[in-house]
Amino acid sequence: MRRIAPALAFLALVTLTPGAEAHPESWLDRRVLHFAHQGGEVEAPSDTLYALKTAKRKGADVVEIDVHATADGQIVALHDTTVDRTTEGTGRVDAMTLPEVQRLDAAYEFIPGCGTCADRPARDYRWRGVAAGKVRPPAGYRASDFRIPTLREVLAAFPDDLINIEIKRTAPETSPYEQQIADLLREFGRANDVIVVSFSDVAIERFKTLAPKIPTALALGEGAAFKISSMGPLPGVGQSRYVALQVPVSFGGVEVVTKEFVDDAHAQKLAVHVWTINDEKTMRWLIDIGVDGIMTDVPTLLERVLAEKKVRWKQHRR
Repeated sequence: MRRIAPALAFLALVTLTPGAEAHPESWLDRRVLHFAHQGGEVEAPSDTLYALKTAKRKGADVVEIDVHATADGQIVALHDTTVDRTTEGTGRVDAMTLPEVQRLDAAYEFIPGCGTCADRPARDYRWRGVAAGKVRPPAGYRASDFRIPTLREVLAAFPDDLINIEIKRTAPETSPYEQQIADLLREFGRANDVIVVSFSDVAIERFKTLAPKIPTALALGEGAAFKISSMGPLPGVGQSRYVALQVPVSFGGVEVVTKEFVDDAHAQKLAVHVWTINDEKTMRWLIDIGVDGIMTDVPTLLERVLAEKKVRWKQHRR
């Protein structure tokens, strides 16, 4: 049981995505995918439109964002529960209105090459003040690219790109907002080109009920069964329902990603996406053992590695 317990704990972070029906290309066909984690938060301000846009220009195939709901029910892209770490403001997102959230500077604590780094000399924060119009934005970008964006703004900015949407704090800790996400994705006609994931079983089960055709994270019991047995097929873990596993290399001292793990997943027609990898050695090893996607905070590095390994995925326009 001592060996099984860490594996079960790890599976609280595993995401599986159910089979998609709206696009002929499967997630297993898309490899090796370059995921820009929070838009590449070491190279650009976390979860901002500037980060997402520059990540795409650097070669990212998938923009990865985290979402919360504001007090007035608007869905915004932000990693943390509060605005404290990345902006000049303080407080929980769900206690602020959208205008209050978007008055903040999402690049306030950002330093290129360091990421979100506090307590450095003011001169190091090269984009501090861009969101407020006090500093000129880089050529080709707007002040609004440096504030906290809404999910609507992200969907409008990336109509033909793959998007990984992670639901953060939700019910029972705050008011649920899965319905708003489902409504937005339906409005924008998004289906198999998005993946909605979360650490919360409650959030995913609610979202699956509201939008059953959109790939989502699976409840944890079946995921635990897959990891612990690594054999399949298991009840509920079939070839037609899920399309991917999203996992760390290891968790709690448990080795998660191995060649055998990837092979077992592929045997069940499950793609394997690994997070969050920021060193070249691990990127190369993951590619060599056959993973289908890598999430990184340093998209420039991952793009170079993928190009050198000649494993770039060619995006198909819808």
